[in-house]
Amino acid sequence: MFDKLIAALAQNRKTIVFTEGTDHRIQEAAARLLKEDLMDVILIGNEAAVAEAAQKNGVELSKARVIDPETYEGMGEMVETMVALRKGKMSPEDCRANLLKGNYFGTMLVKQGVADCLLGGATYSTADTVRPALQLVKTKPGAHLVSSCFILNRAFGPEELRTICMGDCAINIDYPDDLDKDGSVKFSGAQKLAEVAIESAKTARVFGIDPKVAFLSFSTKGSGKGGTVDLSRAATACAKALAPEMAIDGEMQFDAAVAPEVGQLKFPGSPVAGHANTFIFPLIEAGNIGYKIAQRLGGYDAYGPILQGLNAPINDLSRGCNADEVYKMAIITAALA
Repeated sequence: MFDKLIAALAQNRKTIVFTEGTDHRIQEAAARLLKEDLMDVILIGNEAAVAEAAQKNGVELSKARVIDPETYEGMGEMVETMVALRKGKMSPEDCRANLLKGNYFGTMLVKQGVADCLLGGATYSTADTVRPALQLVKTKPGAHLVSSCFILNRAFGPEELRTICMGDCAINIDYPDDLDKDGSVKFSGAQKLAEVAIESAKTARVFGIDPKVAFLSFSTKGSGKGGTVDLSRAATACAKALAPEMAIDGEMQFDAAVAPEVGQLKFPGSPVAGHANTFIFPLIEAGNIGYKIAQRLGGYDAYGPILQGLNAPINDLSRGCNADEVYKMAIITAALA
């Protein structure tokens, strides 16, 4: 999987910004990226502190560009841009205070085109990575929400590598209807979940997956009622209408989604049942539990959360990540740019 992404980067070089320039995992990954000449790297932090940490960590970072928000010459322009983007919701003083933080400063570097993409979260929470992205980079045209997916792969033999996609496992807790002032539905929960599915399918394609999208449930084709069954069923209909060219079906149980003999018994004639590789969960509880089961008991390597719906690739790390995970997520993030 990574060979294809690296080959793509060789043809289209990118610049990535890391929000936590002194973190040892970030530094180890950045040094490896630079040694392999995969992309240009910006580290945010005090230059002396970054250099001291690099010496302590035994890594070579002379080719990295280190930018300190405290001394950045373009800070005045950044503040003006952020004030305009926040449309009166934040004062210049508040904007400056936020831009002195790595998460906001790095996001603004992406907004201004200094960097193509951002990877953060080694010490920041997911919310602290997503919030600046929503405020500054914003959602892309046509997107109603930011969502996430995980790419998982596992080698089943020397020549068999299975890659799958799961979403949303990290961002959207549930999918309430958005209402107008008069109480009418402006954008339904089913439409939101359908958007997650279509964005996840697009992400899956980047990783060489020909997406076959299954909306998961504890029900298959009306066998159960209650809970989120209606949501998954309605979202399936929305997604099919929005992307008729995609292989999409639901609602279905996981065994019907992945086992051909079960899928065609429970959901005869479905182009997806038994062959799904892109799985859409109706709630974050199911999604988060599901991908972790695949990772910890199923032996899959999990990469993500990969954020979807933004105007530029901005991705989040687990605070428990290691340097190898940072390295691989950096490749994924740059490839998405």
